[in-house]
Amino acid sequence: MNAGELRVQGIPVSHIAEEFGTPLFVYDADVLHEVYRTLRDGLHPAVDVFLSLKANPNVAIAGYLGSLGAGAEISSLVELMTVRRAGIAPENVIFLGPGKTRAELEACVAAGLHAVVCESLDELRALEEIAAEAGREEVPVLLRVNPDFHTKGSGLAMSGKPRQFGIDAELLRRSRPVIDGLRRVKVRGFHAYMGTRFLNAEDLVHNTRQILALAEELSQTLGVPLETVDFGGGFGVAYFDNEKDLDLAATVAGINEVVEPFVRAHPGCRLINELGRYLTALAGTYVVRALYVKESLGERFVVADGGTNHHMAAVGVGSFVKRNFPIRSLTRHGQEPEGVYTVTGPLCTPNDVIGRKVPLPPVAAGDLLGVERSGAYGPTASPGLFLSHGFPAEVLVHRGTAHLVRERDHQEELLAKQRLVDFGPPAVNGLPGPAAEE
Repeated sequence: MNAGELRVQGIPVSHIAEEFGTPLFVYDADVLHEVYRTLRDGLHPAVDVFLSLKANPNVAIAGYLGSLGAGAEISSLVELMTVRRAGIAPENVIFLGPGKTRAELEACVAAGLHAVVCESLDELRALEEIAAEAGREEVPVLLRVNPDFHTKGSGLAMSGKPRQFGIDAELLRRSRPVIDGLRRVKVRGFHAYMGTRFLNAEDLVHNTRQILALAEELSQTLGVPLETVDFGGGFGVAYFDNEKDLDLAATVAGINEVVEPFVRAHPGCRLINELGRYLTALAGTYVVRALYVKESLGERFVVADGGTNHHMAAVGVGSFVKRNFPIRSLTRHGQEPEGVYTVTGPLCTPNDVIGRKVPLPPVAAGDLLGVERSGAYGPTASPGLFLSHGFPAEVLVHRGTAHLVRERDHQEELLAKQRLVDFGPPAVNGLPGPAAEE
């Protein structure tokens, strides 16, 4: 153990790496708790906080946040199984997604969720048919609306241009005959998601105000009650140089100011703020081990045992400009940088770069490096099967104990689902060999 190494709830990171191997993701439950409780304590009591499982679908992460009071927003059958195993009650779960299969809709009806978030009029019709076949008298839904107002401040805007998601506001305004014709499907409110990675409080407050106003308008136009409004989330986390973390105090104060008159006008309406990145990112560190330290044309490289295959977001694939997530030496955590290194993964592609010219203390083979703020969109958004390396282990540190919450993929398991075809005897002179005798 190095005296200057990182400790997670008192546990030296080298002990975690030795027990569970590298690469791996390490999550700190204390950080999850602090982020959730600070947000929950600040927000208006009428606003429920839901975990968006797409950011981190690990059952232990969902279960821990669920134990603190978080609901869940899910988008697949496996995510539905996850929240069940995590102990999150169906009345605190919503299911959304633009391409729900019939099997998924049937599972939603059977599960008795708080709401299915419908993203097209045809989906409403399909759900009506399924509800009739299942003998369900009432299936609550929210309509996902694509607002026709301007979104402010998102790194990834979800409105203002053609999208596969949701129903355009103008189309919804003309859809009352469809909604009036529903007998078992009951529209109970609206859902709108404006984008992700908002880092400015004023932008989030603006979007919340506009969504609530649009929900009131559509409720009157369509003649549906306002029992639930999901006004999205998108709270940002600063990853890169020149970014600042969201001012949470200003954000919740502004949202509460908007929410208060809405709640007075619509007592009993459930408001949902769905968050993934904001709830989980700070709690996670992607831990890799340096395999080699080398130099090429004057540039120093650290070749590590994990990279693009486990942490696509940090690698920056799909971005026009490569920007580094915060990367630290975990072995020499307390030392000042002495130079810069380009940190890469083990893959046979030049894109497998975790960080370019990262300031670090001296790095030697065997050292542990950590990509910080990695609790969201790690394995869930990465090509874990590239070069057949498989997915890494995931560990949750809770009350001073490191728990394995996902086993790493093993070689035999990766091959277990593949099947080799019997191609018969080898070809001779380019011609197929004789058929095997029966």
